[in-house]
Amino acid sequence: MQRRTVGIILICIAAFLYGIWYVTAAIFGSNVTSWNSELFEAMQDYVGNGPLVMSRFALIIGIGYLVAAEFERPLAKLMNQIKTNWKEFGSNENQDNKPQL
Repeated sequence: MQRRTVGIILICIAAFLYGIWYVTAAIFGSNVTSWNSELFEAMQDYVGNGPLVMSRFALIIGIGYLVAAEFERPLAKLMNQIKTNWKEFGSNENQDNKPQL
């Protein structure tokens, strides 16, 4: 699987888990007759921070995979160019230092 695909899938998982945190709290409080923000925050506290922490973790890893996928090819080209230049520099240096017979 390619890194871009894995990065996008992890970001989608992060969005899903973040939404699940809210939906779970809403389902938990579905029998409540009156709603307010403090009550909803209490329901989110009851659900816990597990989905929130996992969504942040998946988001960070997903962004890392996307960044790695974007810079993988330019870095590989740069490394190949450095190796080529290094070999050329080394071969020119050896020709200059050969003793004359």
